[in-house]
Amino acid sequence: MADHERDPRERVLDPERDTEAMKALTHPLRIRLLALLRQHGPATASELAVRTAESSASTSYHLRVLAKHGFVAEAEHRDGRERRWRAVHEVTSWDNRAMGAAPAGRAFLDAVRRRQIEHFERALVEHEEDLAAGRLGEEWFEASAITDLLVRLTPESLTELLRTVSRTVEELTARDRDDPRAGPVVLVTAGLAVAESDPRDRKDTGPSPAAEGDAGSSPAVGGDAGAGSGATGGAGAGRAGHGGAGAGAGAGRGGRDDAGAGDGAGRGAEGAS
Repeated sequence: MADHERDPRERVLDPERDTEAMKALTHPLRIRLLALLRQHGPATASELAVRTAESSASTSYHLRVLAKHGFVAEAEHRDGRERRWRAVHEVTSWDNRAMGAAPAGRAFLDAVRRRQIEHFERALVEHEEDLAAGRLGEEWFEASAITDLLVRLTPESLTELLRTVSRTVEELTARDRDDPRAGPVVLVTAGLAVAESDPRDRKDTGPSPAAEGDAGSSPAVGGDAGAGSGATGGAGAGRAGHGGAGAGAGAGRGGRDDAGAGDGAGRGAEGAS
């Protein structure tokens, strides 16, 4: 897709032009600040400091770095006392093939994917806390799920799968936009190739998905209720563009102030589009 045809709501990173922006985005606090602005709207450095348990000096510094690289910008001020910030885009994305061809791009992918895993771990803890505290109803317990699978796919089939998931998420998000029952849901999608090799050549890191079967909660109705792409604002899922094992996960959450819509890092585009 040509630059002039890009959705203005989407920031597309180029590994050749955006090296410094990519470095800026891999910082964990900057990812979280961007996610908070995307989900909750404009905020001051002081407000974000409270939500992240950081100092206002720290959040102010990292917001300025994000602004330097075009991820955030000044918003309209309620008053003249403190600058307010807003997210410039709803989603950050990139092309996996282009990223993989550049050393800086590969380093970016490695760092961002680890931030996304950390974000998912935080989301799982918050999901469990919200259920225990009664902030989520029984219907969310039944609908939320984690599923991990080991499947055999071609690169083309995995690309098709991830695009189908992304398209479905966008369709359902649009359908539920005005439904008062809709709430924040963290969606994480991964499709990661693993080479076929002799198990004796690998260090044992725990039970494999194939050994465990469905390692997560079963959805109330058929299908993988946990698959998602993070396309609803924070774009929390980096999507691999080549085949292999796939895993989907989803957790329904209450609308707490520190909940990010995805982790703010972004998603990888499946091939050139």
